[in-house]
Amino acid sequence: MKILNIAVFTCALGSAYALNPITIKGSKFFDSVTKEQFFIKGVAYQPRSQVKEITMDPLADPAACARDAPLMAKLGTNVLRVYEIDPKRNHDACMKSFADEGIYLLLDIATPHHSINRKIPEYTVDLYNAYKATVDAFVKYDNLFGFIAGNEVTNDKTNTLASAFVKASLRDIKNYVKASSKRIIPVGYASNDDEFIRNAIKDYFNCGSEEAQADFFGINLYEWCGDSSFEKSGYKDRTKEFESYSKPVFLSEYGCNLVTPRPFSEVASLYGPDMTNVWSGGIVYEWTQENNRYGLVKINGQGKAEELQDYRNLQAQLAKVRPQGIRMDAYNAQRSASACPANSENWRASATLPPTPSDGACQCMIENLDCIASDKVDVSSQTTGNSSIGTQLDIMCGMVSCTDISGDAEKGEYGAFSFCRPRDKLSWLYNVQAKQIKSCQYEGFGQEVVPKRHDIRSCSAIAPNFDGTTNSPTTSGPSSSSSSSLTFVNRKNNGAFFASAIFVLVAAIFT
Repeated sequence: MKILNIAVFTCALGSAYALNPITIKGSKFFDSVTKEQFFIKGVAYQPRSQVKEITMDPLADPAACARDAPLMAKLGTNVLRVYEIDPKRNHDACMKSFADEGIYLLLDIATPHHSINRKIPEYTVDLYNAYKATVDAFVKYDNLFGFIAGNEVTNDKTNTLASAFVKASLRDIKNYVKASSKRIIPVGYASNDDEFIRNAIKDYFNCGSEEAQADFFGINLYEWCGDSSFEKSGYKDRTKEFESYSKPVFLSEYGCNLVTPRPFSEVASLYGPDMTNVWSGGIVYEWTQENNRYGLVKINGQGKAEELQDYRNLQAQLAKVRPQGIRMDAYNAQRSASACPANSENWRASATLPPTPSDGACQCMIENLDCIASDKVDVSSQTTGNSSIGTQLDIMCGMVSCTDISGDAEKGEYGAFSFCRPRDKLSWLYNVQAKQIKSCQYEGFGQEVVPKRHDIRSCSAIAPNFDGTTNSPTTSGPSSSSSSSLTFVNRKNNGAFFASAIFVLVAAIFT
């Protein structure tokens, strides 16, 4: 059975608290030293009301972390979920504060500034680079539990295509972590609980190749409100659905507040015989009191944390539970990965995933063009009119094929440059049209340039290494000037797939 080590001992931070490595074995977490099953007793941590920065980063506030960590430990917390950080800031002090209290970090890598848009999904080089920056900033910490590649991105049956792009990013971050870290750090997904897609989405993130499967699966579940029960709340049904799941599952958010103060009566089931055979615990939403009224503590005007009744209720409930798991050495359950969900009225995302974004491929493409977008094209999101890059892309896609700069997640077909930046995509379209009309003007939006290279057919074969460098083809392909149309590649998730036999031959030469 595959075993996944999550954390390792380290002296890099000078931590006073020696955190045991946590291991994934099959569908459960284990303390690799004691061999006892590990159950998440977590809390969501994203203070907002007192934050003035554009990017909210609770792990860059040493004073707040030093204040909150002991209170969380007193509550019974062992995992912290954080939704947004700024990778450029320093997090050493906060990570040490939580490590000293025996608290691991579960970190979302997508943020409001860098995430996949569920309505118009795409997975770009800029997004991939932002995700890698977050990984780079946190892989050094011994109390990093794992990364969440997406949170409720697909939240109903109208936007299931977005899951293909999220799963591609999950695949790539898993590979990037493997190449850039000395230890294995799991990458998972957190879903909502939509009745029409709940089964399809849990299977989708657990199907296909091992490298593309989520290492764990979380559900943001708010079905248990007030003094409900395991049966009445729907928890029993959700537990039944995951009985044969091959990866660890837990509640990535819980704590319905339709009844306040919250009694947290679900804790007894979550950490008792009702659920511990299937679930690995859960994360309460949330630490600080915000406008949505889910807080466990309130930060007063002096910056002090005041315990609310919700805190006291949860503390009392957690103090009563003693989850009985199975010892690691005795656990040998063999469970198969899920079958990928078929295309249906409620699920449209193909099992064929988008390619890994490659800056090298985009740069190669631009350096092969003799007509590119000029500085007159405005990339500002506030721009309106014909000068905006969005308008120009719409205009050009009505004149020439956009196959090579777009992706179809339902068919599982992705253009060779579908992950490139908008200006690069527009340059590609200008160049395609220029070959046909013998002009690169476009009302001044186009600019003639001298190509730096003449190997356009090899560009799609340039894939990024997962150590951050770029692979390059070993030899140049035919000159781009030999073809009147440059839309020749249909790149898919595992490499470059060429539209004709001659291009297959070229690809074979380059590899």
